Amino acid sequence: MSNPEKISVELAVFVKILYAPLTNIMKSWIKILLGLGLGVAAGYVLGRPVDFLAKAGSAFIGLLKMLVPLLVFASLVTGVCHIGDPKKLGRIGLFTLGFYVISTLLSITIGLGIVQVVQPGKHLYLSSQLYAGDAKAHFDVAQFLCQLIPKNPFAAFVEGNILQVIVFATLFAYALLVAKEKGKSALSLIESLNEVMGVLTRLVMRLAPYAIFALMATAVGALGSKILYPLLLLLGCMLLGCLLQIGCVFVIAIRYVAKLEVIPFFRGMKEAILVGFTTSSSCATLPISLECAREKLGISPDVSGFVLSLGATVNMNGTAIWQVIAALFIAQGYGIDLNWFQIATLYFVALISAVGTAGVPGSGLILLSIVLNALGLPLESIGLLAGIDRIRDMMATVVNILGDAVAAVYVAKKEDKIDIAQYRAAV
Repeated sequence: MSNPEKISVELAVFVKILYAPLTNIMKSWIKILLGLGLGVAAGYVLGRPVDFLAKAGSAFIGLLKMLVPLLVFASLVTGVCHIGDPKKLGRIGLFTLGFYVISTLLSITIGLGIVQVVQPGKHLYLSSQLYAGDAKAHFDVAQFLCQLIPKNPFAAFVEGNILQVIVFATLFAYALLVAKEKGKSALSLIESLNEVMGVLTRLVMRLAPYAIFALMATAVGALGSKILYPLLLLLGCMLLGCLLQIGCVFVIAIRYVAKLEVIPFFRGMKEAILVGFTTSSSCATLPISLECAREKLGISPDVSGFVLSLGATVNMNGTAIWQVIAALFIAQGYGIDLNWFQIATLYFVALISAVGTAGVPGSGLILLSIVLNALGLPLESIGLLAGIDRIRDMMATVVNILGDAVAAVYVAKKEDKIDIAQYRAAV
């Protein structure tokens, strides 16, 4: 066993000894926060990623991802069927998608404004010879829509294609509504599956503090303190964009659109925030988000199941902020000023690609290639951002899951599907 691995094992044992006596008296979010803090300290001490901790963190993310396809399917089918009235379902779906589109467009505008003012890429001085201004990478909307339809629903579950799972679940639920009495036995089975998945989620979440310790130790150990000034400035822009999206867009939506108090919302979502920050995965955080929405915010299972399951895949406010900031950062590095047509293209592609982003770690970096292609910027420049992508992903994921939860609060309030007393009790 190498020296860093030996140190990591000793640290893990120390953490377990220190943490074990407190497990029966601490709340779960405090345990998670403790794991996060100790993980940061351990990563700093180790100074490099350790295989033992990296595998432990990956195993936990794997467990969470294992839950997602069935959880999304069961939650969506149950939620749609409990809504019952197809007209009401259409109204809720319209409200939800409308909220998602507007919040994403606002996030793109925030990202665009910040990067234009700060101009973090002007210190890069990249070679203009690499710029391919006439490149034609295009985003085929028709192909994207066709790919939403699963040719084989079982393959969608196996491959973890959540968009296809959502489409299949929605169609299946609508068929159950049409079948009426004949569909009740199938619905009862899926309701039972939904309850079982909830129990399994709570069992997996008992490992969260330990796993988050491993994830944070690995991330901090890999990154270290070697961050160039432009990348640090870029992260600052990302952080500012996320704070503005949360502090302005989300707070205004809760206070003046949903007409509810703001503090109970953030108190109720604190566990999901911590898990989202450390796992960098909207899909992996979905089980915890559902739990927070139902148990802390008082949102009915049908609305929370429908809105949050849909939002985990099609509402990526944080990802949209990053795509705009990163694309303009690279353009500034090449000394390129985008025209109005390119800005309009950026809005459209960032919106569509944010909808298609898988809620797993690193997917935002992959989807960034679509935006860069649309602007004719070299894809090689993505390599500049790989080193900071984990930290960026942490911030973006928090915004993503909070955006879903704000939408759920808004829809639930509009449909009178929220227990106001339970919501306020989160304080």
